[in-house]
Amino acid sequence: MYKLISRLLLFGELGADSILRNVANIIRDSESENADKDELVQRSFREVKHILDLSTDCGFDEDLWQCYLTYILMTNENSFTKTCERVGSRDGSVNYFAVKDFEIFKELMHYDFSALEERLGIDCFTKICSYKAIPKRDRLYNHDISTQVRGLRDKLCKAESGQKIFDIVTDYYAKYGYGLFAMSRAFRINRSEGGRLDFLPISNVDNVMLSDLLGYEEQKKELRDNTLAFLNGKKANNVLLYGDAGTGKSTSVKALINEYYDMGLRMIEIYKHQFGDLSEVIGSIKNRNYRFIIFIDDLSFEENEVEYKFLKAVIEGGVETRPENVLIYATSNRRHLVKETWKDRNDMEHEGDIHRSDTIEEKTSLAARFGVSINYNAPTPKQYHEIVKALAERNGLKIDEAKLKTIANSWEIRHGGFSGRAAQQLVQYLESKQDSEP
Repeated sequence: MYKLISRLLLFGELGADSILRNVANIIRDSESENADKDELVQRSFREVKHILDLSTDCGFDEDLWQCYLTYILMTNENSFTKTCERVGSRDGSVNYFAVKDFEIFKELMHYDFSALEERLGIDCFTKICSYKAIPKRDRLYNHDISTQVRGLRDKLCKAESGQKIFDIVTDYYAKYGYGLFAMSRAFRINRSEGGRLDFLPISNVDNVMLSDLLGYEEQKKELRDNTLAFLNGKKANNVLLYGDAGTGKSTSVKALINEYYDMGLRMIEIYKHQFGDLSEVIGSIKNRNYRFIIFIDDLSFEENEVEYKFLKAVIEGGVETRPENVLIYATSNRRHLVKETWKDRNDMEHEGDIHRSDTIEEKTSLAARFGVSINYNAPTPKQYHEIVKALAERNGLKIDEAKLKTIANSWEIRHGGFSGRAAQQLVQYLESKQDSEP
């Protein structure tokens, strides 16, 4: 195996501590006359554990070794994967080297570990090549990564040649790209101890669709139209969804990545304390062949908070133009985002002047940078009852309409007023009561 990976050219940058490279070194060292068998067994178990850990996080099953190699092909960043993501595979000399690398991966996919296991008296590699994972809920692993890796693995392990693998993999790069952005639809950011900015896939994305949100048809249409224009390379605006709590603002935004994931839409959720990292985030994604929505949920600022100035500069007003593949969508209960006070009017030039103060202009200018503002009002009592009724029917609840209305009225009083959230919580409560009945 170590002779095989030494011949990798485009995919040769595996990292000094990659599982593949470590396993290859174990095989090489095991062939030495002075090999320390116990030490090699320990090293083998360590790498198998790393594969098992990766498989648990990503939901791999069956042949974990083939899943791992597929994962390498999907995540490796090199000149070839970058080009294929941006323009697809085209005629060029680089294709010759790619096919050669894929011929090596074909051999690795079907590598026979029996000689190594016989020398060391172990069978762990054979076990992970025919593995049965313990069934687990989707929220315990990244379902997007699992689906993509296992689907591509099934195709690769049946490929008859390096050229066939080339066709399969380049088709994948052209459709999805490479790396974590190819395999996941939503991310958060984290600053590591070394100061590096990392993108962390969100494994338990809600499978909500816009149609699941009852009512608000005009609001959903405006949001959908702007997003489709963005995905189709047309002019689109940053969006502010504002209004009463529990009306579906966040749900509407989250639904977009489920609706348009296959069109290359990705979402990065940013928190207020991370606004200072926004420029670096955008710099990391501006050259990728995806469309990114930077999502800021429940956006608002108190009087003494100044993080909004970072956001203003990024949205519009900084030296660097916002790239065409990035938009910012935010939700807020406040229309103007930054809390205003009466003392903000104290810096007016002349008492009684009709012009608003500079302080007020400074605070309201953030909301003005969102080209599209969509209002989500709380439903009327009639609309609230219709939402409760529709949700009850959708979930198969058999309750008399008059009784359901009475229950809904009582629930609204104790749970913050009329809202879609209150209606959803009520139906979930009624479902739990129904399930617990004998």
